[in-house]
Amino acid sequence: MSDIQWRPEVNALTTPKSYRIRYVPRNVIGYEELAAEISATNPNYNEALVNSILHAFVDKVQEKLLNGIQITLEDGFTFRLSFTGRLDQPTDPLPDNDDMVQVRVYASQPFVRTVREQAQFERLPAAEKAPVIASAEDTRTKLNNVLNAEGVLRLTGSNLLFNEGDEETGCTIEGTHSGSTVQQQFATVSNSSVLVVPDIPTQDNSWNNEYVVSITTRYTEHGSLRTGVFGKRLRSPLAVEIGNPASNGILTGKANTPYVRVVDGAFSNGTARIRIRVILNRQNGDLLFSLLGMEENGQAGPAVTAREEGNYSLAGYSGSPISSLDITVENFQGLSDLLREDYSDSMTDILDITPGV
Repeated sequence: MSDIQWRPEVNALTTPKSYRIRYVPRNVIGYEELAAEISATNPNYNEALVNSILHAFVDKVQEKLLNGIQITLEDGFTFRLSFTGRLDQPTDPLPDNDDMVQVRVYASQPFVRTVREQAQFERLPAAEKAPVIASAEDTRTKLNNVLNAEGVLRLTGSNLLFNEGDEETGCTIEGTHSGSTVQQQFATVSNSSVLVVPDIPTQDNSWNNEYVVSITTRYTEHGSLRTGVFGKRLRSPLAVEIGNPASNGILTGKANTPYVRVVDGAFSNGTARIRIRVILNRQNGDLLFSLLGMEENGQAGPAVTAREEGNYSLAGYSGSPISSLDITVENFQGLSDLLREDYSDSMTDILDITPGV
């Protein structure tokens, strides 16, 4: 049995300074690894069978929860539902919030007691001080995770201060397909905030609008360099010309060919700015497309479900500059993988659309 690893971590919310005890997982395993270990311990059960039973178990738990049934496994775990939200009157309908229904999983007291009695621990060295970028916002559109050449990028976090006169430190914006630029124009540089007028590197294809931002600093005059990378990808607005294959790709990462193309649209002005969002439904694998306004949590058109590659028509919202937008999903699996691996199942592009010839 391996020791449980932990490290001390500064708790900045306390005075005088104290330290949190931070659990550090040795590894993360899934169905396949767990099935292999169970099969190795119980040779009568082959690995494929165990893997299928584990999947069936999760599916059955979900099914029972959807039927309003609580699952309690003696000396193991309890699975149950809970609700968040408030009703002003007992006769009010349930709130229409995506996060109203919560799934709770609780370990039984005997299970927890056994873990506590048998656990052995290993202290790891305290983590090195490094820049932590917690959020990125375009001050022009007021949207998160947007990299806009016409705006200012606001980075917030901790330990962000760097010496603008030190050529080895600074802020870098790097394209996931190609291009990298060390930033030169700053409005503010402090420990908690950096305001940068972004110099956005050009990438090879018009649809490669995905970027990573990082800050490198040192905390003493001759100290070692420390780099912090923002955990989310930034996306810049796309100039989309309908009918032009070189500039109608959208909702793509670093791929050489676009996952989705804009093929037609109905709008009144010569150029229309709108957002398009795609969400991955992990439960059934569907992709949900919709048109959005330019305000966070603002207006949205009806969602259109895509289950495979093909043509789809999206309707606008009330007062939107585009009444309809026709798209073609050219790589369904590639887009699904991108959402799952890099975007926590949801991705949005800003589109500046012109009719083309």
